[in-house]
Amino acid sequence: MKKILVIEDEDSIRGFVVISLKRAGYAVVEAGSGEEAFEVLSKNPDVMLMVVDVMLPGIDGYEICRRVRASGSDMGIIMLTARTQEIDKVTGLMTGADDYITKPFSPAELTARVDALMRRVAGASTHSDEISSGNFILNLKSRTLYKNGEKIDLTQVEYMIMKTFMESPGKAISREEMLNAVWGRDYFGDLKIVDVNVRRLRLKIEEDPASPKYISTVWGYGYKWEE
Repeated sequence: MKKILVIEDEDSIRGFVVISLKRAGYAVVEAGSGEEAFEVLSKNPDVMLMVVDVMLPGIDGYEICRRVRASGSDMGIIMLTARTQEIDKVTGLMTGADDYITKPFSPAELTARVDALMRRVAGASTHSDEISSGNFILNLKSRTLYKNGEKIDLTQVEYMIMKTFMESPGKAISREEMLNAVWGRDYFGDLKIVDVNVRRLRLKIEEDPASPKYISTVWGYGYKWEE
């Protein structure tokens, strides 16, 4: 059974999330703080996805996300936040989260977001094919990206964005197309998540992210992969 870690310091909200996910068929472990979360993770290495509240005592959600990504983990991460400011959403995504949900949210929205991300995390390709483009090689079986022979650690969302780009070099891909390809047509969120994840991906693959030469912007439309 696919296992999820829920990190939330408010007992009532954590209980709501845990019950909703268990009803959706997931195995769930939980923690009330960042410190406890890392203890739970050490005992549950099979956790595939994390639902983490941003505002936690001690180690907050942003720092948890940073540490998990710094360890090289590509587990799915969804952030919970009561904030509505755009900067908070962007900060969460830039620290390595795959998605965010703003409180309050319904069980249907929660499970839809988790289901969509879990499909990407669990749905590794059974093919051994590789996509090559310029200095880059994307292995579809191991879901790994190499630039000039060096591995670049990607989240599952970043992998899907790279796959979408490298399958259509030179093609202008609209934000709507990317959203559908990576997050699915039933995604609840807005197009901003595409821009933030592309920005994060540029930081990993571009020599100069401020003047990108691989992922170019098609103003007013979307992005294009340049070989």
